[in-house]
Amino acid sequence: MNYISTRGTAPVLNFEETMLTGLARDGGLYLPETIPTLSADEIAALGGLSYEETAFRIMRPFVSDSFSDDEFRGLIDKAYAGFNHAARAPLKQLAPNHFLLELFHGPTLAFKDFAMQLIGQLFQAALERSGERVTIVGATSGDTGSAAIEAFKGLSNVDVFILFPHGRVSEVQRRQMTTPSESNVHALAVTGDFDTCQARVKDMFNDFEFRDRVGLAGVNSINFARVLAQVVYYFSSAVSLGAPQREVSFTVPTGNFGDIFAGYLAKRMGLPIDRLVIATNQNDILDRCMKAGDYTPDGVTPSISPSMDIQVSSNFERALFEAYGRDGGAVAQLMDEMKAGGFKVSQGALEALRETYDSGRCSEAETMATIKRVLASSGELLCPHGAVGVKVAEELRDPAVPMITLATAHPAKFPDAVEEASGIRPALPPHMADLFEREERVTRIEDDLSAIEALIEERRGS
Repeated sequence: MNYISTRGTAPVLNFEETMLTGLARDGGLYLPETIPTLSADEIAALGGLSYEETAFRIMRPFVSDSFSDDEFRGLIDKAYAGFNHAARAPLKQLAPNHFLLELFHGPTLAFKDFAMQLIGQLFQAALERSGERVTIVGATSGDTGSAAIEAFKGLSNVDVFILFPHGRVSEVQRRQMTTPSESNVHALAVTGDFDTCQARVKDMFNDFEFRDRVGLAGVNSINFARVLAQVVYYFSSAVSLGAPQREVSFTVPTGNFGDIFAGYLAKRMGLPIDRLVIATNQNDILDRCMKAGDYTPDGVTPSISPSMDIQVSSNFERALFEAYGRDGGAVAQLMDEMKAGGFKVSQGALEALRETYDSGRCSEAETMATIKRVLASSGELLCPHGAVGVKVAEELRDPAVPMITLATAHPAKFPDAVEEASGIRPALPPHMADLFEREERVTRIEDDLSAIEALIEERRGS
């Protein structure tokens, strides 16, 4: 299995190289040259299997010979051993034909654990073989950072630097990043928003001298291995509801587009998905683009669903690559226009996107109202991101087709907003009960690429 860049000029890599590289050297994102497919019988055979076995069968074709079968199975088992639900990604019914996929039973209480725990195991195995050391740099709007730190903390051959927007994540999210005591992890509070942090990470990857000198590796969803690991729960949940004998749809609270693009890959692999619904909060650039074909950022407005406070959705580039018939030159042109302020999606590409995706938005008031209403109707306490998904799903779903809405985070990660909406202050699970008593370790830094790079060089290996 070989991997190519969405911009068409970077070297073709195998899976391990793609995973360790992250962002392609032409600035693009890697995708497999061909997307493997599963037959209806192979999908049906997933019924009743453990999550780990499902993960092995779904991901194995993409990994190719980078890991042996026994090694890959062992790494998957280690990745999910720390989850606190035997089903890993359980389904709960909210209403007739509407289901919630709980993705917050991992160690940091967010869906990012499904990919990050696995990537941590894969990185460690690959680096132990090669004897190399890498510097992982990531940007987070709240959940990626803590998941990355949890996966890589204490590893001897990895340094982790996470950039997060100062004052724009929840207190629980911040403390999850700033309280680990391991010397190889560093939380950097950057002046600006998530798009600022993400831009600096991409700048570092495009500074090839710095990139090569520190052995830069990325674990944001620009890393294809992140997206691949998320494909699994689309299959496990759909099969639980009768796939491949019947279609299902998914609604995904969407910020950086990686999670919903994993659903697109699942559909391309043969999973009978009717619709993939993009749910946005008030930072609704993806919804606006799907409706009008115009992708022009207009600034990030802080919200109670901060992990979705994004205007530059990196993984949308992968969706555009597919919509433009895998024309790397066309995508590179769009990304150049993006640097100048925005771009227009061609009519043909927009129609291609609309064949797969629907979209909707949810205001702050609607988010709060949904938390309150769903608690009353089903007993389920949603986090603000899940509430955005549920509200949009209710508006757009076909009652005849099962709808699965992704619950991407535990409500205890956003206790203030959840309490205001519901009157209930959700408690952290026992392994995090003392989170607010732990000492924080964080570095404030301005939005200055040279300063950030200098700090990374100074602290790595310390």
